Amino acid sequence: MDYLHQRPDVAGRGEAFRRPDGRLFLSIDTWNQADFALLAADMLPALPRPLYTVVDEADTDLRSCWESAGFTARRREGEYVVPTAPGPVPVLPGVTIGPPSDERALRSLEDAIRAEVSATVGWAEMPAEILPRPDVLDLTKYTVAESGGDYVGLLRLAAVPRQPRIGLLAVRADRQRAGIGRALLTHVLDALHRKGVQAATAEVHEANSAAVALFEGAGARRVGGNVELVLR
Repeated sequence: MDYLHQRPDVAGRGEAFRRPDGRLFLSIDTWNQADFALLAADMLPALPRPLYTVVDEADTDLRSCWESAGFTARRREGEYVVPTAPGPVPVLPGVTIGPPSDERALRSLEDAIRAEVSATVGWAEMPAEILPRPDVLDLTKYTVAESGGDYVGLLRLAAVPRQPRIGLLAVRADRQRAGIGRALLTHVLDALHRKGVQAATAEVHEANSAAVALFEGAGARRVGGNVELVLR
């Protein structure tokens, strides 16, 4: 469900929209706290619960506006800059790291990973800005780990204009804790370095200690973050 609200007597705009995980997110765009309160008071009674929004962690004024409307913090996500670097990719027995050649196998892996996420932590714990999977996959944005003829892990770069962003790094549940994630990340950072790219970015859920350790182990530096708020 999409919902758009704008009043001619208020210098601001509010919009509600569903993310790919099915959750309803709300944004209110105005510089004035009083206008924010008017829009929130007009929109919130008409919208179902729960409602979500995302705020830059440095924007304390905007966060205060949402909290005044009844929203509370639900999760935090760190934004990292990951330096690229040349170096050997870890050699894992029986595992090959490289570009995918089989779109059907890649889709099968993504479907398996999505099902595992849905059955465990849920997509609500995945990056707040996660994008829907396109109908036609751009295989040049993917790096996969192959073992025994199957794809068991993947890293997807998001198509952003200025700096590569690691949009998804995932390993099938039955192949985790075997170094595949680190091998994928190392391979991609090496490939980017060879292309003259100095750094990539990534967003990591702060409660995911394994992911935080993986990126920090690759030299990633936290440069900011956001707070996801919810109204139940």
